[in-house]
Amino acid sequence: MQDNKKNVDESWKDEVAKQKENPSEEAPQAESMPPEASFSFFVSTLALQVSIFLGQIPNPASNKKEKNLGQAKFIIDTLEMLEEKTKNNLNPEENKLLENILYELRIQYVTANKEP
Repeated sequence: MQDNKKNVDESWKDEVAKQKENPSEEAPQAESMPPEASFSFFVSTLALQVSIFLGQIPNPASNKKEKNLGQAKFIIDTLEMLEEKTKNNLNPEENKLLENILYELRIQYVTANKEP
């Protein structure tokens, strides 16, 4: 029998962990340089939004943990669409990042959906 266990890269969770530890940190000053636009940053930002909608980290607008499973599912579906539309156009690292993030978010969504 084949082992279907995925090797999951959880490095994107570092940013989420930092946000959990310091949710009230001030936003960067307008004069500071914005982060470099990249596929990895874009996908990680969407994953962070899913974490907010799953109630795992506080919503920056309210500083409260709030669940919105419909919005979480919408972003996961958007990432799935992005995966399909970029098939064979990503480098191996980008492809693995997207695959791993989707795997983790799906598991987290199913778990959150079972909670009362």
